[in-house]
Amino acid sequence: MKILITGHTGFKGSWLTLLLNKMGHEVSGLSLDPSPESHFSLSGITKFVREDYRVDIRDKTALFASLKESQPQFIFHLAAQSLVKESFRKPEYTYDVNVNGTLNILETSQKLPSVKGILIVTSDKVYANTREEKKAFSEDDPLGFSDPYSTSKAMADLLSQSWSENSKEQVIGIARAGNVIGGGDFGVDRLIPDLFHHARGQTSALVRYPKAVRPWQYVLDCLYGYVLQMHFILEGHRGVFNFGPESGQYFEVEKVANGFLELLGRGSWTLDKRQNYGESDFLTLNSGKAASILKWSNRYNFQNSLKLTAGWYFDYLEGKDLTKSSQSQVEDFLAN
Repeated sequence: MKILITGHTGFKGSWLTLLLNKMGHEVSGLSLDPSPESHFSLSGITKFVREDYRVDIRDKTALFASLKESQPQFIFHLAAQSLVKESFRKPEYTYDVNVNGTLNILETSQKLPSVKGILIVTSDKVYANTREEKKAFSEDDPLGFSDPYSTSKAMADLLSQSWSENSKEQVIGIARAGNVIGGGDFGVDRLIPDLFHHARGQTSALVRYPKAVRPWQYVLDCLYGYVLQMHFILEGHRGVFNFGPESGQYFEVEKVANGFLELLGRGSWTLDKRQNYGESDFLTLNSGKAASILKWSNRYNFQNSLKLTAGWYFDYLEGKDLTKSSQSQVEDFLAN
């Protein structure tokens, strides 16, 4: 199948490119340029891409030209401004990319008969996280607003739901995922990349909310859920799905930090006492719908997810072939 991924040079997009390629699909990508230190660059993902477009999704003309040339049958829309702190620094850019960029994808793809389905990837942070009870969010819980990033993704989610209800040309689905970990994430102000950068530089990382609980899961577990939802969409089914770990796999940030650094064999962290933007203390997802309808579940538990994540970064530090490291993880996952 001919598939196009927006944001294919990003952390999740590059792993999805490799996963789909290993599953026998023809994968094209549309994204901004990757940084030299990224999973896409270090693992040589470009060799697994049929057509590699460097296009800003806010540019509707360039976007349409790329899609018209590629003629994809399915689109995974992952391109986004995905950093909370960056959304405070650049709110206009964040809303423009995440909301108007999503609108451009929906509107442009509607003009292409080849496109049979689209999966819009939003976030677990779209939910109205104002209640005090520690309950996992389900797909029918209300969406809310908080920081510019979360609000922009909630807006993109609602936009996509509205578009889906009125679309006759394509079937549209929405995926909301928990906190994803894996090798090759070099995003700014993210836990694993921060820990790795400081461990490599032999300095102590600053951790903002060590007691915060999040739904951690391995990157390929999450992405395989997207693939299953793709098949569901191509069968003609719309809908929203959460993808997160089982209830026993929710852990505090400090457990992730301690476990990762122990497996990496170096590094330390201290509490960041600077004034930080507010974040929720507890965020978890109910993925029962995906388990029931898509027959999806995480193949790796928390500890194995940490081992695979730390193992990739260890290979990087040791100067090993990261294309082989990434391919091996995908092959092992598919064989599991």
